[in-house]
Amino acid sequence: MKPKLLIVEDEEPIRTQLTSALRDDFTLFFAEDRAEALSAVACERPAVVSLDLGLPPHPESSECGLEALDQIMRTAPATKVVVLTGNGGRESVIRSVQLGAFDYHQKPIQLPDLKVMLQRAANLQTLEAEAEKRGNETLIRFADMLGHTPGMREIFAVVSRIARSDVTVLIQGESGTGKELLARAVHANSARSTRPFVAINCGAIPDTLLESELFGHERGAYTGAYTQRKGKLELADGGTLFLDEIGEMSPPLQVKLLRFLQERELERVGGRGVLRVDARVVAATNKDLKAELQARRFREDLYYRLSVVNLTLPPLRERGEDVMLIANALLQRTCKAHRRKLRFGSSALEAIAHHPWPGNVRELENAASRGSGPGGAGRPRGSARQDARKHHTGLAAPGGEPSDSPRLDHPLRGQHPGFQVRTACPRIPNARIIQVISVADVSESAEDSGASRASPLQ
Repeated sequence: MKPKLLIVEDEEPIRTQLTSALRDDFTLFFAEDRAEALSAVACERPAVVSLDLGLPPHPESSECGLEALDQIMRTAPATKVVVLTGNGGRESVIRSVQLGAFDYHQKPIQLPDLKVMLQRAANLQTLEAEAEKRGNETLIRFADMLGHTPGMREIFAVVSRIARSDVTVLIQGESGTGKELLARAVHANSARSTRPFVAINCGAIPDTLLESELFGHERGAYTGAYTQRKGKLELADGGTLFLDEIGEMSPPLQVKLLRFLQERELERVGGRGVLRVDARVVAATNKDLKAELQARRFREDLYYRLSVVNLTLPPLRERGEDVMLIANALLQRTCKAHRRKLRFGSSALEAIAHHPWPGNVRELENAASRGSGPGGAGRPRGSARQDARKHHTGLAAPGGEPSDSPRLDHPLRGQHPGFQVRTACPRIPNARIIQVISVADVSESAEDSGASRASPLQ
């Protein structure tokens, strides 16, 4: 595709001359004064502008042209502007460059020279646009994480800087914010990326077993230990160990972990030999560890060993446009898995934007999966389909029976007359979300349920 070139020139003979010379290499647009030029820049977004500084109503001076240049650069700073000057001499050229002009060409016009200059400007603009696009894609998707808000971009930048080192990282944030994904991003961007990434949830394993899971055990170390077993730390040798919910670890195990972080050595349970292990440790918690320090439930020395780099993931409700970015990605992933083609309608988008998402990305993923999967409410089957006709309810009560409560004011009532929510339901906003995004397969479901074909998820 040929690059767009806007020629701002008030003299017809010059426009004709430029058209003949440049039409094979550019898609041409024309403007005769400043107002037309600004309108063309806003509408067509040309890659390059050829701007005559001697514009009406004062073609004898360069003031109108310089004002046009200033406004063009404010409107479209990525545009490359080549100024044509025959008025004002050197002073006009200097001011043009100061205002952001790419280059200048002195009249009378030398077509071969001007053509080369415009082509060079177009090539540079194309390269800069591609570089910016790649940079934006990097900021939006980092490893398996999505994020474009300033807070997330800052986190991605920090991870990029520290990943190549072996410093210990502590990730804090509410449940469901993606702490393990961030830990995997640290590992994936490090020199250890080809080595194992081993994860363990310290809150899911009883203390009596967690020590053995972490450090391993020798045969006969305790009843049932029939064979020698390597712990997670040994399995992560050369790679990364992710300690999820580190705030749940008991004080005795905190001491043993602290010793490993200091010495990079461990002893298996029931063993006497000392093993050296080269594993990077990334820890995560949804607790406020500083509050845990004050309550003496977490060791201060271990906290400072873990938090060499401290990353705090913001909750989804504080991530602005990232909510829609993630919701659309989750919807596309679910649709691909179930071979369906769906998109969010206006009602769904409004509901997603206004829901506080206390469960963060995990809750959003659950809502998208329930709404767009084969078992979503928009596709009742068998007896469930008959029940939907009989009771005219969009959601069931927690026990599985349809709700008898009065209807609430809700944006879906006009589209789905049977939509009801139990008045005492503590998660009405989440119920709304699932109902909104679960109306799918419009043709079949609308006919079966008697609902309108206009669906919030189309």
